[in-house]
Amino acid sequence: MSEGEGLFHSVQVGDSTFTVLTRYQQLRAIGSGAQGIVCSALDSVLGVPVAVKKLSRPFQNQTHAKRAYRELVLLKCVNHKNIIRLLNVFTPQNSLEEFQDLYLVMELMDASLCQVIHMDLDHERMSYLLYQILCGIRHLHSAGIIHRDLKPSNIVVKSDCTLKILDFGLARTACTNFMMTPYVVTRYYRAPEVILGMKYKENVDIWSVGCIMGEMVKGSVIFQGTDHIDQWNKVIEVLGTPPMEFMNRLMETVRNYVMNKPQYPGVSFSQLFPDWAFPAETEQDQLKTSQARDLLSKMLVIDPESRISVEDALDHPYIHMWYDPGEADAPPPQISDKQLEEREHSIEQWKGMTTVLFVFYLTVPSPTPAFHQPIACLLSAHSLPSVSP
Repeated sequence: MSEGEGLFHSVQVGDSTFTVLTRYQQLRAIGSGAQGIVCSALDSVLGVPVAVKKLSRPFQNQTHAKRAYRELVLLKCVNHKNIIRLLNVFTPQNSLEEFQDLYLVMELMDASLCQVIHMDLDHERMSYLLYQILCGIRHLHSAGIIHRDLKPSNIVVKSDCTLKILDFGLARTACTNFMMTPYVVTRYYRAPEVILGMKYKENVDIWSVGCIMGEMVKGSVIFQGTDHIDQWNKVIEVLGTPPMEFMNRLMETVRNYVMNKPQYPGVSFSQLFPDWAFPAETEQDQLKTSQARDLLSKMLVIDPESRISVEDALDHPYIHMWYDPGEADAPPPQISDKQLEEREHSIEQWKGMTTVLFVFYLTVPSPTPAFHQPIACLLSAHSLPSVSP
């Protein structure tokens, strides 16, 4: 399973030990979360910087084992400039019985969107970042893949304003309508249908994009609930109590709870996102502000049946100036395991299926060398592609 003895070395990274191929040197922690720890490293064979992610106890139970397999399957099949590229995958263990650590090697970007979202972005940069997020999820949705965990920390950027989506451990194929557990998706970016335990579809990701866009504008999280119930309260306090048409689609117990809450009229989007929150130095900026607010009002819609689709969002005036068919309408990824979500296996079986995927990364293609500049360069005048007026 590993590439042979003597090809690994161990590096202490915080409280975790990384046992990685010797080609990966100069490891430095750059992020951590529930799913694992990420380090930057130098690939000494190719001479380029990379990101090395150690999954956190991927085979501790069947749920985690399936999650690890799912992430590998989806990373293997997607091929889009706005989706992070998997360069290598390995384990230092030599047998299926010992197999417990899983490392993913990916492109290294300059920062997560968390580090950019509170910067003073002008309309061009904000719309371009959003365009790329929408292109990425359009590519996923075209194959029926719902990301389910879009948030600023799962989106990475480079100093030239290019953007990629990562972390597919919670993504799943939309082969059926399913109920989502309340623990999927970080609470602040969780769509109403998720909070209320409803069936959901692809535009659950659009709500998350709306929350991210709103945070770009306001400089703070829009719906910052302290727990699952308070998250719903924060949403209706701002957007208002949804109509009965929506209520009637809820499970009876949930509907009774929701209808017993105080009725809220909601806040207008011009109050929620006032002019002063947007760049407004020129008349063109004022037009863009109106367009940006309109897009927010179409994404942040409680009822998913009335929420904008990713296709219509890409066609929205605030976004459309960047539209490139090769990016927005790229060929859909071919899912190699279409019954993935229906599969239930033992941990050992998931391990075996995961190792089968390793063969695809025995020969690692050379990534395009990247020069990592300070993320503040996002504000530079030359950090965007040219666009026709």
